[in-house]
Amino acid sequence: MADTLVILNPAAHSDRARRRRSQVETLAGDSIICATSRSGEAEGIARRAVQEGFQKIVAAGGDGTINEVVNGLVGSKAKLGLLPVGTMNVFATELGLPIHDLGICWDIIQREHARLVDVPSANGKYFVQLAGVGLDAQVVKETSAKLRRNFGPLSYLISAAQIAARQPPRLFIRSDNATTQEGSFVLIGNGRLYGGPFPFFKQAVIDDGLFDVVVFKRLGYLEIIKYLQDVIFSSEIRAQEIEYFQTRYLRVESDQLVPVEVDGELVGNCPVEFEIKEKSLEVLVPR
Repeated sequence: MADTLVILNPAAHSDRARRRRSQVETLAGDSIICATSRSGEAEGIARRAVQEGFQKIVAAGGDGTINEVVNGLVGSKAKLGLLPVGTMNVFATELGLPIHDLGICWDIIQREHARLVDVPSANGKYFVQLAGVGLDAQVVKETSAKLRRNFGPLSYLISAAQIAARQPPRLFIRSDNATTQEGSFVLIGNGRLYGGPFPFFKQAVIDDGLFDVVVFKRLGYLEIIKYLQDVIFSSEIRAQEIEYFQTRYLRVESDQLVPVEVDGELVGNCPVEFEIKEKSLEVLVPR
């Protein structure tokens, strides 16, 4: 398809990565494929593809690759296609794509059925699925590339166990829709899922003009981990130690150096302002 550009993240020089790249190249046929060689490159490729008139830009990778491509697409008329070949494919799962069947995913791209979704931002950096201030961002920060290669998603649990004994930061919450003013950990969701196929943000809809916020109040890390499990496996959030609300604007501050992550990628430290661009991205999805 001459109107389609595929941005491929080779991920690693492993046998699995080579098989995935070969499969993507076979599916893509006559479409142009651009393979990235470093972090952040996909955003620039996507932005140039928009300028060159490509109508469909396909992110072949995981949530990190999608995040970069989206930051090159927001505000354009180009449609986003997904080939979920990354370690984590939460956004593709959220949209109902069959993440274990790239052939069907490519058929979905060809059928051109699109859905307009919201795109939140953290200090101007767009994200599609989720963001975190505190614990999970610290885990991302301290999980090395080598650990991720060797253990995959399990690597984040290993890092979390090492961080759990520390004292969490003090976060100050600013939003017209929040009643809690302080917390230890904040998660922001555009969709329902977090960390895989877990419906964490119970009321989230990816095109309702709002993002969902979960604030863990003044808790230690071990308590936070316990409540994370409760939230994941409960149908609704009832614990007094947690506040759940929906909003269009949120600011999180701290008097400490607290990292921020979006879609599993670090984007800096507090203070951070979250806003949302309503229905500003077209994504190719199943009917």
